[in-house]
Amino acid sequence: MLYFAYGSNMSTRRLQQRVPSACALQHAVLHGHCLTFHKVGRDGSAKCDAALSRDERDRVHGVLYRMDRRHKPRLDEIEGLGQGYEQKSVTVRLADGAESLAITFYATHVDPTLRPYPWYLEHVLRGAREHRLPDHYQAAIALVQTVDDPDPHRHAMELAIYPHPAPTASTTE
Repeated sequence: MLYFAYGSNMSTRRLQQRVPSACALQHAVLHGHCLTFHKVGRDGSAKCDAALSRDERDRVHGVLYRMDRRHKPRLDEIEGLGQGYEQKSVTVRLADGAESLAITFYATHVDPTLRPYPWYLEHVLRGAREHRLPDHYQAAIALVQTVDDPDPHRHAMELAIYPHPAPTASTTE
């Protein structure tokens, strides 16, 4: 099964912690969509969405993963299928110009006033860096405003999966 990740699941370490069979194949691009941080997360903060724009100039960069189909129910659970995200099949373009069909998730419960927590944005940035997404794309993600997580322990717990701590995006409201 092929899965296109564009948010925190771009981080291979994060996704494999959740879905052990996930294997990153390569950077992929979804045309006609924009990356937004407006999906209402279960924790009340903003999560990523590949929002349909229908403008072929718009692009969401992400990672194409292969995973065992038997782990699909776990992926559905962590993505919140039916609880703010739905699934769709998309055609993504690969670096060599080839196209691939994959599943991805899109937000159905959105609030444009929400901001992500710094730890969530850090997962997204780590995935973007790991898979060498374009510099301008990484820079745009780094500029996303965050809001403090009311649970200070969650920040440390979320980022404990990485061997070395990295500076996180500064919080702005």
